[in-house]
Amino acid sequence: MGSIIAQTKDEETARIALALFAEPGDPVTGRFIQRVGTAETVRLLASDGAVPVLSKEAAALWRKHFRPDQQPNALRDVLRATEKLGLSIVVPGAHGFPASLYDLGERVPYLLWAKGAVSLLAGEMASRFSITGSRAATNYGEHVAGEIASDLASQEKVLVSGGAYGIDASVHRATLAAVGHTVAVMASGLDRPYPAGNRELLERIGELGLLVSEQPPGAVPTRGRFIARARLVASLSGSTTIVEAAWRSGALAVAHQANELGRVVGAVPGPVTSAASAGTHRLLQEGAASLVAGASDLLTLLSRGADSSRTRGAQHQPVTQCVPQRAPAPTVPVRDL
Repeated sequence: MGSIIAQTKDEETARIALALFAEPGDPVTGRFIQRVGTAETVRLLASDGAVPVLSKEAAALWRKHFRPDQQPNALRDVLRATEKLGLSIVVPGAHGFPASLYDLGERVPYLLWAKGAVSLLAGEMASRFSITGSRAATNYGEHVAGEIASDLASQEKVLVSGGAYGIDASVHRATLAAVGHTVAVMASGLDRPYPAGNRELLERIGELGLLVSEQPPGAVPTRGRFIARARLVASLSGSTTIVEAAWRSGALAVAHQANELGRVVGAVPGPVTSAASAGTHRLLQEGAASLVAGASDLLTLLSRGADSSRTRGAQHQPVTQCVPQRAPAPTVPVRDL
């Protein structure tokens, strides 16, 4: 795998290589990046030698899915596709990378591909609101999601969702109809709008709002990538609201990630007879979310959350307040990982 090492001498190309050949959100990879830098992490992954602090078995497991030798021209092709499609690349430590993502620690995305207004990722995370829910949404759920999104958009808030059918699409459409700002976080490359039935909507978001993905051009969505995306949807915003989710809905993963990050989590109740709201009711019953009936409830919850954070003091400051604009050169030896 010497060719991939030769191609990844700088930060950006090393991060592209990881996005191409490594699992997104892998904490082991993230830990090495923090300690030894991205290029050295790629070298360790691509070599056959020993990996400091990892046993031979652990190193083999870490390298298992990193196979650039099977796609020797992939890095070059992705760079060309990125330019041809007019996409932006935003790497951690560079201007434009959303500070709220640093709260993910070792699971920070290697980089982001973006199409549209990258400026929507700037500013306080409290100005961004993630709203998601069931793909098989009911008319009730779509109506409520649209009302909340429209009300927030009219107050110049940024609405973040996943571009999927159902609740996600309702959030994006209502925001665009209100001439507001919306961000769609994709689990595929930005040249492969998914789901295909939302292609027109996603293209409009790329023109009027922002499409963003940690997946390179050409990447197709997979179950693992949908799971990884949940952490991005949750971490981009100061709050996450779930509007309709079945008992085992994937949307609940976003709420779980938001809770882990200490974000405000809201859930919209539905009819007690509706299976589409069983998951949101469970969040409310377990105290994992606060009841949200409209945009005003969400704004109040966010305000209370900010007040609570201030009273807890400096010992509970979020990671985003401690991360420099540009990542410093790594100073910790590999052996100290």
